[in-house]
Amino acid sequence: MDFNIDKCNIKTMDIEQIRTFLSVAANGSFLEAANRLYVTQSTVSTRIQRLEAYLGVTLFVRNRSGATLTLPGRRFLRHAKSLLLTLEQARHDIGLPSRFRGSISIGARIALCETLLPEWIGEIRQAMPDISIRSDIGFEDDLMRSLVAGALDIGLMYTPQHSPGLQIEHLFDETLVLLTTDPKQPWPNDDYIYVDWAPGFYAQHSNSYPNLERPAQVVNIGWMAVQLILAQGRGSSFLPVRLAEPLLQAGTLFPVADSPQFKLPAYMVSQRDNDAPVLQQVLTQIRALATLERQKVYPRPPQSSVADAT
Repeated sequence: MDFNIDKCNIKTMDIEQIRTFLSVAANGSFLEAANRLYVTQSTVSTRIQRLEAYLGVTLFVRNRSGATLTLPGRRFLRHAKSLLLTLEQARHDIGLPSRFRGSISIGARIALCETLLPEWIGEIRQAMPDISIRSDIGFEDDLMRSLVAGALDIGLMYTPQHSPGLQIEHLFDETLVLLTTDPKQPWPNDDYIYVDWAPGFYAQHSNSYPNLERPAQVVNIGWMAVQLILAQGRGSSFLPVRLAEPLLQAGTLFPVADSPQFKLPAYMVSQRDNDAPVLQQVLTQIRALATLERQKVYPRPPQSSVADAT
């Protein structure tokens, strides 16, 4: 390992070095860490070298398969998580008005932010009016990166990635149904909009429609499919019943006859070792709200059997 580094940098350890260490440890690769942190691979290498110089140990063994933590690296991992959590919590709390006893940050996929998260945050605020809540929308990669870095306390998503130090909990299952603006029109047709919900959905969709050609319209979020249908005045797509219920009730969308339904599991991801009282209380609240969501009954097309897309 090259320790020929500016001596003024050896004497300090900054938050970006800790973020970078955690990202390399989580992804097992300097290159993948660079991609997830939106920096160059050389920047990642420099940060790790400076951190190793400060600690006086080698944290990673680099080889063709990636980067593996050394024994000192594994020992430092727990401390790095604690340091980052403490720094992030301090950043949140320093400017917090005295009427709040703590803060929490929650990020979610846009489909889960549609009606669900605002309702849940309303319930949390009513039960815990003395906490400050930051809400973010993002895709799984962004949410997981923020969770690993300690910049996000709770993530709600469909396809979480397993990472050391994070706990993943199943909340409920979305029911995806094939809906159309014109139930009399033969399906499939050129108005079909494919939503890239998750790998599990892709597998079940391919099994159910093995001969279906690539649709003319493909989107990565259900919200965009709904907007395209409303803007064009026609179309079909697999959408969560929860999200589409108002359009079903209004007669804007109708189920496609004899079409399958798919389950899309929704998960909650949080820091495993963070025992902060505010976080634990919010997690408990979300678990209770998820239980109520599982008990809800939404109107569903009666002709289909549910296929599990997990």
